[in-house]
Amino acid sequence: MKSYTYHTINLTNQDHQKGLFELMNAYMLDKMGLEKPLNQSLFENLLEGLKNQNNYLGVLVKENDQWIGLANCFVNFSTFKAKQLINIHDFVILPTHRGYGAGKFLMQAIKQLAQQNDYCKITLEVRDDNTIAQKLYLSELFKECQPNMHFWEYVL
Repeated sequence: MKSYTYHTINLTNQDHQKGLFELMNAYMLDKMGLEKPLNQSLFENLLEGLKNQNNYLGVLVKENDQWIGLANCFVNFSTFKAKQLINIHDFVILPTHRGYGAGKFLMQAIKQLAQQNDYCKITLEVRDDNTIAQKLYLSELFKECQPNMHFWEYVL
């Protein structure tokens, strides 16, 4: 059994910034990302943008001395439940650490944070072709919204 720890991200902590950069870069290089690296300029903008989001909740997973997992989340509000919720925007496990329980560990850490803060639910979006992530989410008792929802966008 692997031994993991999780840390809520402090965006002023240099080690957390390093983990955020490495894991976002790995995510962007992944076939489920853009398949190109995260450049330093974009990362600096990302870091400043996140610092300006008072609803940002980041979680890093570490195995020994290596950052291996990341969830970039945002606290939102459910008008139907009149409570806050967590939306998982990015969910990343290094490819070399997939299949060993790190994803389940990260998801359980997010669930724990949600319960501790009395949030009403956790939401996420997943690509239709990302069957590996879907299996993880199903194993953690996530399911499609009822009624089924579609994620739409208008790109500027």
